[in-house]
Amino acid sequence: MSLLSLSAPVAEAVAQGAPVVALESTIITHGMPWPQNLEMARKVENTVRDEGAVPATIAVIDGTLCVGLDAAQLEALAQARGVAKLSRADLAVCMSQGGTGATTVAATMIAAARAGIRTFATGGIGGVHQGAEKSFDVSADLQELAQTAVTVVCAGAKAILDLPKTLEVLETLGVPVIAYGQDQLPAFWSREAGLRAPLRMDSPAEIARAAATRAALGLPGGQLVANPIPQSAEIPRDVLAPVIARANEDARTHGIRGKQLTPYLLQRIFELTEGRSLASNIELVLNNARLGARIAREISTLPRD
Repeated sequence: MSLLSLSAPVAEAVAQGAPVVALESTIITHGMPWPQNLEMARKVENTVRDEGAVPATIAVIDGTLCVGLDAAQLEALAQARGVAKLSRADLAVCMSQGGTGATTVAATMIAAARAGIRTFATGGIGGVHQGAEKSFDVSADLQELAQTAVTVVCAGAKAILDLPKTLEVLETLGVPVIAYGQDQLPAFWSREAGLRAPLRMDSPAEIARAAATRAALGLPGGQLVANPIPQSAEIPRDVLAPVIARANEDARTHGIRGKQLTPYLLQRIFELTEGRSLASNIELVLNNARLGARIAREISTLPRD
C-alpha cells in the first residue's frame, strides 16, 4: 500500500524538483482556536505561494498520511474535534487504525523527508520543558532534527521551554542551530532569548548551501534555522517572563503534563496576554513561511545528492 498521498500540486512540484515547503498541522488543531486557525493556515499557504514555492500542509486523515491538503480538507481539519497529536511514536499507530491526526514538528519532518521535501516552516519547535531534570519531559522534535534531513525554519524553541537546556541538547545531538540575521538566538514571541546562537547566517542561499554540504558529507539529520519574529509583532522577554511563570505554575497546580502541557500553556498565555500572544504567533508563522519558501527556492537550484 502507499504510505503517502501527495496532493496534485505537491506531487508535480516534487517530480519537477520545484521548491516545496512542508507545513505542520498541530498549529491548526492544537495551537489556535477556530476560526483564526483556518484563516492562519490559508495565509501561511498563500505566503508560501507568493514567494514562489508550493505549500504542503501535512496531516493524517482517515489513516492516510496526506502531504498537501485541498481547501475542503484544510477546513475540515480546522473544525475537527478530538484530533490526535502525532509524533514519531504514534504516527504509524494512528495510520494503521484509520485515524485522523495532526502532525507535530517530528511527524511533519518524517512525512516531508519521505515525500522528498527538504524544507519545513513552522512556528516554534518543542524542546526541554521546565523541570525536565525531574519529569524527563523532552520533545521528540530534538531527536528528529538529529536524524531526519530537513531544514526546519522556526522562530526558535517555544518560549515556555527551558531554552538553555534545549540548546545544550541540540548541541549534544549535533544539530546545527542557525540564527538568521542576528547573533542572538530568538525565543518565539521575543527576538532575543538571552543566548548567543551557535551559528549565524544572513541569506537563504547560505542556508541552502549548508544543507547541501551536510548531505554531501553523509551527515544524518537536518538543520534548525531560528528566524526572529518581526520587531513590530514582538512581545519583549521581560514582559513575557512573569506570564510564562504564571502559566507554568497553573499547569503544575492542575496536574497538566505530557502532550497536554504545550497546548495548555499556549492557551493560558493567550488568556494572560489578552490575545496578544496569538497575534504575535500568527505573524511569526507568516515570517517563517516567507523565509522557508526562499530557502526552498535556493535548495531547488542545487544538484541533488
